[in-house]
Amino acid sequence: MKPKVAFVCVHNSCRSQMAEALGKLFGEETFESYSAGTETKPKINQDAVKIIKDLYNIDMNETQYSKLLSDIPQVDIVVKMGCNVVCPFLPSTHEEDWGLEDPTGKSDEEFIKIAKLIEEKVKNLAERIRNKEINL
Repeated sequence: MKPKVAFVCVHNSCRSQMAEALGKLFGEETFESYSAGTETKPKINQDAVKIIKDLYNIDMNETQYSKLLSDIPQVDIVVKMGCNVVCPFLPSTHEEDWGLEDPTGKSDEEFIKIAKLIEEKVKNLAERIRNKEINL
């Protein structure tokens, strides 16, 4: 059975949503991807939707929605996106903080930079899981 990974931040509308989409794209063979937050937004950040669509041809408006921590199954790994306030807590076997800046309200270049960073980190996470570098 594949481990379940939750990408969490407060609003579950931008970075965590991007990570869920890229986790499904680049980590699907290794882990199940979820995203959630302590609050939800009525819509995923549309700048994030545009950049993920442009770069990866994934329409997050079609495949995802903003979720609360209580809306996802119990997970094995929690990845905090980088909350400047208190990050949400979810019980897990392994936890890490990627410390990513929130690109909300910034240029497309900032969104692209964050998307590429998330892609790199998702691929690295999948590799560490496959190589059993993370104790589950």
